[in-house]
Amino acid sequence: MTAETAVRSSVDLTDPQYYFNRELSWLQFNDRVLHEALDERTPLLERLKFSAIYSANLDEFFMVRVSGLLEQVRAQVSRKTADGLSPQDQMDAIRRHLRPKLRQQQTLFERDLRPQLTRHGVLLQSFQDLTQAQRQYLTSYFEAQIFPVLTPLSVDPAHPFPRLSNLSLNLAVAVTDPETGIQKFARVKVPSSLPRFIGLPTDLYPEATEKLVWVGVTLEDVIAHNLDYLFPGMTIQGHYLFRITRDADFPVREDEADDLLLAIQEEISKRRLEGSVCRLEIQAAMPSDLRQGLTQELQVHDDDIYELDGLLNLKDLFFFLSLPLPDLKDEPWKALVPPRLKPLFDQEDSDSIFKIIRQGDVLLHHPYESFAASVQTFVEQAAQDAHVLTIKMTLYRTSGDSPIVQALITAAENGKQVVALVELKARFDERNNIIWARKLEDAGVHVVYGVVGLKTHTKTALVVRQERDRIRRYVHIGTGNYNPKTSKLYTDLGLLSCREDLGADLTDLFNFLTGYSRQTAYRKLLVAPLTLRKGMVALIQREIDHARQGQPARILAKMNSLVDPEMIRLMYEASQAGVEIQLIIRGICCLRPGLPGISDRIQVTSIIGRYLEHARIFCFHNNGDREYYIGSADWMPRNLDRRVEAVTPIEDPVLVKEVQEMLDIMLSDNRQAWDLQADGTYVQRQPAPDEPERNTHLLLMERARQHDHGSTIDSVS
Repeated sequence: MTAETAVRSSVDLTDPQYYFNRELSWLQFNDRVLHEALDERTPLLERLKFSAIYSANLDEFFMVRVSGLLEQVRAQVSRKTADGLSPQDQMDAIRRHLRPKLRQQQTLFERDLRPQLTRHGVLLQSFQDLTQAQRQYLTSYFEAQIFPVLTPLSVDPAHPFPRLSNLSLNLAVAVTDPETGIQKFARVKVPSSLPRFIGLPTDLYPEATEKLVWVGVTLEDVIAHNLDYLFPGMTIQGHYLFRITRDADFPVREDEADDLLLAIQEEISKRRLEGSVCRLEIQAAMPSDLRQGLTQELQVHDDDIYELDGLLNLKDLFFFLSLPLPDLKDEPWKALVPPRLKPLFDQEDSDSIFKIIRQGDVLLHHPYESFAASVQTFVEQAAQDAHVLTIKMTLYRTSGDSPIVQALITAAENGKQVVALVELKARFDERNNIIWARKLEDAGVHVVYGVVGLKTHTKTALVVRQERDRIRRYVHIGTGNYNPKTSKLYTDLGLLSCREDLGADLTDLFNFLTGYSRQTAYRKLLVAPLTLRKGMVALIQREIDHARQGQPARILAKMNSLVDPEMIRLMYEASQAGVEIQLIIRGICCLRPGLPGISDRIQVTSIIGRYLEHARIFCFHNNGDREYYIGSADWMPRNLDRRVEAVTPIEDPVLVKEVQEMLDIMLSDNRQAWDLQADGTYVQRQPAPDEPERNTHLLLMERARQHDHGSTIDSVS
C-alpha cells in the first residue's frame, strides 16, 4: 500500500464536512433562477418570468420541504442529515438565506423592472395615482365584476377566525364602528378566480402617451379602494395584504385505503384548508396589533413571518409575458419534426411510424424536436392502427387537455386493450390525474395506480402489434412526462425502439406494475427499486477498477439532483482512484467537489436558462467502449429506492454520437453554466473578451436547425 493509498483509506467519507445540505443547495439553485431575472442580458419580459418562477419555486419549497422541517422541529426531532445539520439548524439557515434574497427580489421589481416596463409603455399604477375618469371606470368595473364575488368576513366573538385557503392573498381590514368607537378586524380574500392585473381601456390613456401598450392596476388595489362597498357605515382605518402558505404534503395509507382515488380526493380537500401554516407573508406596514392577531390565529412563529415591501405573490408576474412586446422576449422557437420522422408528414406518401422504428432506433430531443410529431404521433397512430393489439403507458404528469390521454381513449373505443398506470400521488397533479383516471376508466381503459408504497415515476410506453405471423413490441422510454405543455419548456430525451430485449423488459415492467410479479432481473433496463441502484454502483465500480489498473476512466452524468449519500461516497472513491468525473446537475447537489485527495477529480456544473434542464444522461468510459444511458431517475434516495424508474441504454452508434454532442455543448457553455466550488458557492462562467458566447439552449436550437435543413411543420409544433 502506497502512502497516498493509506491516506485515502483513512479518510472517513461519511464525515459531514464532505456534504452540502440538501435544502440550502436547493435555495442556491433558486438563486441561480433569480439571477436570470437580475441579469441585464436577459430580455425584460423574460426577467419578469424568472422572477415569477423564483416565487413559484419557493411556494412549493415551503409547502413540502419547509413544512416537513417545521414538523420535525415541533416533534423535537434531533436526527442530523449527512451534512451534520439538525432540523432546527436547517430552518435557521433557510431563514437567514431567504430574507435578504426576498428583499433583493422586491427591490429588483420595484426599482428596476417596473421602471423599465414604464419606459416600454407598460404602466402598473397605483389606484390613487389614476385620473378621475380612470378611477370611475375601475369603480364601475368593481361594482359589476368584483363586488359580487367578494365575501368580507369579520372576526369577533360571534365570528371565529375564518379558515384561509393555501396560497390565498388576503386583505386584513381594520374598521371602526362610528357609533361605538370600537375597532374591529375583517378579512377579505382577493379572489384567485379573477385576473390579478386589471387593464384600462385605451381611450382612458392620457393623450400625451400614445405609445402606451398597457395601463392597469392590481386587483387588490381596486378592492382596497372600494372597501366602503363591503363595510357600509363603517370607518376604514387601514388595509394590509397578507398571504399564507400551508403544508401541502400529505400521507395516504395505501394499504388501508379501500379506494385510493377517493382517499386522495379527500386528502386534497383537507390540504387546501387544514394544513398547518408554514409561512405568513405580510406587508411591512402592517401594524403590530394586526400582525400579532394573525400570528396567534394562524399559529405561526414570528420566525416564519416574512415582511415584504411592494407586491406580494410575484409569481403572478407571468401575466406580463402575454403582452404584445416580442422584442422584450426570447425569440420564439418552433419545434422541428425529428428528421427520421419526416416521412410521417409527407402529404403524398405518408409513412407509418412503426415502419420507421423498424429501420432503427430513433432518439428524440425535446423541446428542440416536436413532442406532437413524435411521442404523440406514436400513441395516436397506435390508437388507430388496425394491427395494434395493446397499448400500455405510465402517466405521471400530463396536461389538462392531453391529446395522449385522448388517444388512449380512442384506442379503447377501437377495441384495443389499453392499460394506463396513472400516478395519483404525483404531487400537485393529484386532482388533474384523478380527473383523467375517471375519464379513462369510463372509456374502458384498464386504469391501475401502481405498486403499494412506490410512486411510479418512469416514463414508458409499450405498443404490441401483430405483424404477419409474429408479435412485435414497440417502446418509448423517456426522461420527461407525457405532457405536451411541459415538453415545450423542459429539455428531455426519448427513445423509440422495437428492440426485442427492450420490449420484453417493458412487458415485465408493466406486469410488475399491474400484477403480482416478483420480477427482479431485466435484460437491458435498469429498474428502480429493483436493479437501478446496484446497476449504477456496478458501472461506477467498473470505472474505479479500470482507474486502479492504470487505464483511462471517466464518468459523465447529467441529472436534476444528486443527494444520495451512498452514490456521493462512491463518487469520492472513484475520484480518489483516479476516475475523471464531470457532473451536470441543474438543481440540488450535496456532493462537495474540488477537495484535495477526496474529490479533486470531480467537476460539477449547473445550467440555467430559458428551458428547464430535465434529461438524465449517464455515460461510462468503459476503457474506450463507452456506454450511455437515459432515463427518469436522479441519484436521490427516493428515485433509487422508493420510486419505479426505468433507465435504458442507448446502443445505436449514431445515437450515441448525438448524445455526446449534446453533452459536449453543455460542457463548453460560457453563458448559462455555473461551476460549483468547494466552499459551496456557484460561479457563473463568462466568455473571455475575444471569445464568442456559447449558450447551450441557443446552440442546441442551431444544431436542430442544421439537422432539419431549415424546414418546420407548424401544425405539429
